[in-house]
Amino acid sequence: MGANEKKTAGWRANKWVRAAIPALLLHCSIGTVYCWSIFSQEIADYIGFSKGATEWAFSFAIFFLGMSAAFLGNVVEKDIHKSSLIAAICFALGMAGTGFFIRYGGQHQGSKLALIGIYICYGFIMGIGLGTGYLSPVKTLMLWFRDKKGLATGLAVAGFGAAKAIASPIMQSMLNNLGEGGIYKMFLILACVYFVMMFVGHLLLAKPADWHEPQSKEERQSILAVIKTKPVANYIGIWLMFYINITCGLALISQEKMIVKCIGLASFAGIISTVSAIFNAGGRLGFSAWADTMKDRNTIYKLIFILSIAFTGIVLLTNGIKNGNGNVLLIVLVLALIFIVNAGYGGGFSNVPTLLSDHYGMGSISAIHGITLSAWAFAGLSGNQMANCIVNHFVKVEEIEHVLADGSAEIIKVNPTGYQYVLYATIALYIVALVVCLVMVRPTDKALEAKAKKAAQKNL
Repeated sequence: MGANEKKTAGWRANKWVRAAIPALLLHCSIGTVYCWSIFSQEIADYIGFSKGATEWAFSFAIFFLGMSAAFLGNVVEKDIHKSSLIAAICFALGMAGTGFFIRYGGQHQGSKLALIGIYICYGFIMGIGLGTGYLSPVKTLMLWFRDKKGLATGLAVAGFGAAKAIASPIMQSMLNNLGEGGIYKMFLILACVYFVMMFVGHLLLAKPADWHEPQSKEERQSILAVIKTKPVANYIGIWLMFYINITCGLALISQEKMIVKCIGLASFAGIISTVSAIFNAGGRLGFSAWADTMKDRNTIYKLIFILSIAFTGIVLLTNGIKNGNGNVLLIVLVLALIFIVNAGYGGGFSNVPTLLSDHYGMGSISAIHGITLSAWAFAGLSGNQMANCIVNHFVKVEEIEHVLADGSAEIIKVNPTGYQYVLYATIALYIVALVVCLVMVRPTDKALEAKAKKAAQKNL
């Protein structure tokens, strides 16, 4: 074999080139769905609808992310090249279509066709790209990094979380500098950029040469048959705690900007949003890498729920959101809650595929992971909407003086009472999730073997 052939064979067998880099290219592209808050108000103003009406586009995107992952999991299982190409095409087409309908809405203010077009493009078409793009590299990563599955999946899923921190300032700059119609121009430009990134990821992505997918019907079990290899309550428990963690995370994250204003940090809202995105990404990588050192990955979820309950409880007891303005200790506690919830929210995502693989093996992991992501679909509808419903029901508007950079002041209207009640709902759900985690999710075979070995050594 010549030098060039060896070099080619080397990169084809390289886990970074064939798994890690393409996973980051895919996830750093689709993760920009979480930049929605950067431009949602601009879209609403440009097409002549309320922000509440346009918000459904984001909810639909998350819903169809989960549902496309659930229904297309078998496609990902059989052919990651087909699924990653579907992801690139649908995500870019959805972005371009969103830009087109924003432009149409700007020319025809209040047009229902423009709003429905945005729902279809950003919600449905992009949602399919999100689901297949999210799922495509996960199994491949676990196959290449078999001894460090948590680290590998955490790295990719961290890219999904970090995308917001990376893309937000770029998007804001584009909105500020593209002039009239900058909002639709941004979507059209980014559709091209992300298609190139995802297409390169699609070309590079490949499973290890020594892995052979089950081909015969005897080798390929149905998803239900795989799930039934353990008590069904075990899988239901994993699904429920995943759903609750996302619901609570979205409930708080969706109100994050206004909570920051309540504690008198309106001028730092952008910086805090970036830091929380870093915690989100860090939680995805840190918690999953930490789980590699544990006998039972479910321990990570116990830690996430206990930390979330503790910090939510402290902010509730101190009435931190309402009393935080001007109180350094309470400001620190509220910020700590925001950062901890973001980290736990991210960590919940990165640990699900590895926890499922520990319980059910690698044979059908893409399909099982896809079905489990249906929890994300329903949480995408329930998390934001639950928080908005609570905030709108418990209304006690207060005025806070905000000092601008030029020294002048403006009055900001906030509803700290509503945001405090959101925390009552999330702490109740976190407690339910912890109970589910402790009672319904059984220890893995690895954990049971380690426990038996320890007991045997103790009896010697």
